[in-house]
Amino acid sequence: MENTQVNSKTSKIKLDFRDSKYATGRRKTSIAKVWLKKGSGKIYVNGKIFTDYFASDNHKMLITRPFEIINQATEYDVRCSVKGGGPTGQAGAMVHGISKALVMFDVNFKSTLRTEKLTTRDSRAVERKKPGRKKARRSFQFSKR
Repeated sequence: MENTQVNSKTSKIKLDFRDSKYATGRRKTSIAKVWLKKGSGKIYVNGKIFTDYFASDNHKMLITRPFEIINQATEYDVRCSVKGGGPTGQAGAMVHGISKALVMFDVNFKSTLRTEKLTTRDSRAVERKKPGRKKARRSFQFSKR
């Protein structure tokens, strides 16, 4: 039986994730701490169900992708704590963390997830602004007169 409690003031769900695997996922400036255990396919993000936390259908589809690739969409429960960045970076960080935790459960998933490039950290980030420019590469408008 799953041990869940709901706090009435904050409406956050407390979950029992004792015998679980832990992994950290990163994307842009987001960091996701992911706990994964055998269960019924429930995914919680910062105490909320992930469909309530992420508004975009693309983000919801992205998060469930690692489970669909290994054909076990309802085999694992996920608890995730995400901070930093925006929704796209947070969803990407969750995918990275979930993939790493799945590999800890079963090493046979590694080749499948690796071919889809889910276990590799996506290192792309925003380029820094340079001095004398408006943005990283954009110059100020040139005035001839």
